[in-house]
Amino acid sequence: MKLKILSIILFYSLFCVSQSDDKHEDLIIITGDSIPKPYINLNEVILFQPLSFDTYDAAKKYAILRSRTYKVYPYAKLAADRLKTLNDRLKFIKKNKQKRKYLRRLEKFIYEEFEKDLKKLSRSQGKILIKLIHRQTGQTTHNLIKELRNSFKARIYQTTASFFKLSLKIEYDPKSNYEDYLIEDILLRAFSSGKLDQQPTALDYDLDELFKYWKKKKDKEVENKKSLMRYRIIG
Repeated sequence: MKLKILSIILFYSLFCVSQSDDKHEDLIIITGDSIPKPYINLNEVILFQPLSFDTYDAAKKYAILRSRTYKVYPYAKLAADRLKTLNDRLKFIKKNKQKRKYLRRLEKFIYEEFEKDLKKLSRSQGKILIKLIHRQTGQTTHNLIKELRNSFKARIYQTTASFFKLSLKIEYDPKSNYEDYLIEDILLRAFSSGKLDQQPTALDYDLDELFKYWKKKKDKEVENKKSLMRYRIIG
């Protein structure tokens, strides 16, 4: 949906300037002189185009995707926070043996802390979580495991994920994947309304440009479908 950040400045004319103390909130004080402010500060406003869907099923799928995204985003956000903390601490650990020991302890702690919650996620929710980890950290889950542990460990996790028809190598790409574009739309709307706490992301996208791109592509698909229609004369 189209995103615009509006910085609204309202200019006004002053016919007379009062020097009384009760008017100082509308004045700029410079070395004892009162100068009228030519503007009023207002908060930034984020505007989205209204959501519209061609079919009921499309609207239903969006609602389901939104619910799943709301559920797993906090885990992706937490993963990014933990990764930053981890990298900061590893800077002070010089020996590789100590680093490996620390990472094993951290892995055990994370597993025990989130095992129950993560096991409750559906396959669809797990897929979104893997994508959002890439969005927040800039790295796929597979690469993170490979970098922090080793290639062997990454292969084991990837093999385990494949049993559930998932891949830890999935990337988040709203420019080429329509579902990812919808997820980006869902997140930005949630940040704007306060439903989710926004965290700086490693991957940044222009929702306005994404909207134009996908609208053009969808409109073209509709035109192609119409051109393929055939009519049959009965009788």
